[in-house]
Amino acid sequence: MPQVDWLSQLLKIITVTGQLEARCVYGVPWRVAWGKSATHEIPYHVVLKGRAILEDPETGKARELVGGDIVLLPDGAAHVLHDGSGQTPGLTQNRQGSAGWILSENDSQGEHLDMLCGRFFIGSPHDRLLRDYLPTDLVVRSTDNQDEDGIRSASSHLANLVGLMRMESVGDNVGGRAILDALSSALFTLVLRAASESEQAPAGLLALAGHPRLAPAISAMFADPARSWNLLDLADLCSMSRATFMRHFQDKLGRSAVELLTDIRMGLAANKLKKPTMTTEAVAESVGYQSVSAFRRVFADRMGMTPGQWRRLVHEDQ
Repeated sequence: MPQVDWLSQLLKIITVTGQLEARCVYGVPWRVAWGKSATHEIPYHVVLKGRAILEDPETGKARELVGGDIVLLPDGAAHVLHDGSGQTPGLTQNRQGSAGWILSENDSQGEHLDMLCGRFFIGSPHDRLLRDYLPTDLVVRSTDNQDEDGIRSASSHLANLVGLMRMESVGDNVGGRAILDALSSALFTLVLRAASESEQAPAGLLALAGHPRLAPAISAMFADPARSWNLLDLADLCSMSRATFMRHFQDKLGRSAVELLTDIRMGLAANKLKKPTMTTEAVAESVGYQSVSAFRRVFADRMGMTPGQWRRLVHEDQ
């Protein structure tokens, strides 16, 4: 079976849009705090210039970000960004441009930071799927490099994208907000691609997708999720024994292949249930369930509501 672009398939199931909210231009000392995000939101920060300390206010865990670093927080946890000096920051001035995003500045003369801040919005009810399969925080670095054959990496494409975002966030260009939001959406996909290509891909779906021996299995599940896959079939695709396949899959993903397949199926089912002409029985069969009662039970377990409740919720929002 030819390998399928798993990331494109995932983003067909899950609708992700992006929005730039602020450009922060600060001199040391500075400090900014973000509260916990809504369940369907993923905050992001792009360090254009300078350095920043990303800190979890609950655990005190901190990591340094430098120019070119991009951080996503899929769990939406409250977080603080600061310069690390320990000095008391001065006042900031916020000015909202016509494009909708805020320019936040201070008068400090220390080392300067230039940073873009925004968030991604995940279409319901798929926010749970991303939170379960992505790390709590994801950091990638955009670098302008290419391999020996002149092929540019995902990180170099990120550098180009960030450069465009920087240019569009200067001044009030016509169409600037629309362009920045579109670039933010592309940023999400490129960050996931860059992370999956990294030698230190974080545990979860990104590590699994970047594992060459396991790639045939994830490709097959996204390509034909309704097929009655069993562990032996998937192991054979990867030229592994059933036990070896299960061990590698669990180690990389933190979940079993059956759990991933079920989540893919339920994500597809949630989208199909939006169609008023498609019966629940037809939806169940289209994602690999011959028993409607079994489908209803699994859907309620994974999505937190019955297929009927999800249909009504969708129609109320329209």
